Amino acid sequence: MKKLIFALVAGAFCVTASAADVAKGEALVKKYNCAACHGADYNKPIDPTYPKLAGQHADYLAHALRAYKRGAGANGRVNPIMAGQVQPLSNQDMADIGAYLASLPTQLVTSK
Repeated sequence: MKKLIFALVAGAFCVTASAADVAKGEALVKKYNCAACHGADYNKPIDPTYPKLAGQHADYLAHALRAYKRGAGANGRVNPIMAGQVQPLSNQDMADIGAYLASLPTQLVTSK
């Protein structure tokens, strides 16, 4: 019984420790100047081929950032600008960025 209680408590701490932090994500997008390409509100990129990030699913955004970090190869994405931007980011940083961008108001339309 003690082992079960210990496992549950330890699991709760692990989940809490890895939860995405919106405030840290906001600080990271400012630090790495994501708005320079994706627009000040992340809804109006400077180039129509760049994605709108505001309101996207947090998991999708973190996955996309990890793919840019992997680069060419299995499950990677190739983009020289994004590859350079994501290299210093940890998986937790990418989750935090995803959480922040997902929390923003979006202009994306899912259905009419």
